[in-house]
Amino acid sequence: MTDTLGFVGLGRMGALMSERLLGAGLTVHGCDVTPDAVKSFTGHGGIAAADAAAVAREAEVIFLSLPTPAIVGEVAATIAAAGGKVRTVVDLSTTGPTVAKVAAASLCDAGIHWFDCPVSGGLKGARDGTLACMVSGPSDEYEAVKGHLSHFGKQFYVGDGPGLAQVAKLANNLLAAAAMVVSSEAMVMGVKAGIAPQVLLDIFNASTGRNSATQDKFPRSVLPGTFDFGFHTGLSYKDVRLCIDEAEAMGVPMITGAVVRQILAATNAKFGPQSDFTSIVKITEEWAGVEVRS
Repeated sequence: MTDTLGFVGLGRMGALMSERLLGAGLTVHGCDVTPDAVKSFTGHGGIAAADAAAVAREAEVIFLSLPTPAIVGEVAATIAAAGGKVRTVVDLSTTGPTVAKVAAASLCDAGIHWFDCPVSGGLKGARDGTLACMVSGPSDEYEAVKGHLSHFGKQFYVGDGPGLAQVAKLANNLLAAAAMVVSSEAMVMGVKAGIAPQVLLDIFNASTGRNSATQDKFPRSVLPGTFDFGFHTGLSYKDVRLCIDEAEAMGVPMITGAVVRQILAATNAKFGPQSDFTSIVKITEEWAGVEVRS
């Protein structure tokens, strides 16, 4: 297991995950298009690189944490063409299986192994090292990255095929968004009827209606009105769209998922892609003429 790693994409999640590697005493070469992100990374002991190609020349294992499938594809192609020391690329982004398969094929032609490892658990999980890491890639090379991934959280190896972990992540993110959508409707109904929101949450969380939104997102970000859970609406919308597109390509109907996608589309249009995805509740609040706050 190499002690010299690379990290491409030092945004909110990437910054926290790279810091965990640096905190474990590993050497990490990293890059990002945002100068402030690179400055923070070097402030924690990272070594700045000009771009992904420069990272590939220094690190045997490179982690990617990037915002869109298109950017992941571009960076994978850059690494494949760069040569250097890189032997393994681990994509921590949520890209969908189609891009994963294309990226894996281009890197394989260059003699580089590809692993999908989308993560779930938000900023808190990235900071604390408690993320759920869904992993797919060549089983005979898994030991080479397993130790490094342990710094991020708990691993779930789902198989050899490129894109399998992406399917698991898209399914998870659809469920997370769906929980937020339907919990918003239930909470708004109860509050409009005159029930205190905290009492209603307590009932749900002691009963069969409890879910990730009622247990975490509502008490942390909606009731206090902070809307700072740490996941952008634009990213949730992107993930759900990817999920439905992939499901349709597989012949799997996503009737409920299509409704969730439309609610996210409305949230994205109304509050912007940089808004927190807990802003989903504001759509129902506006329609109902009531707010769910402490």
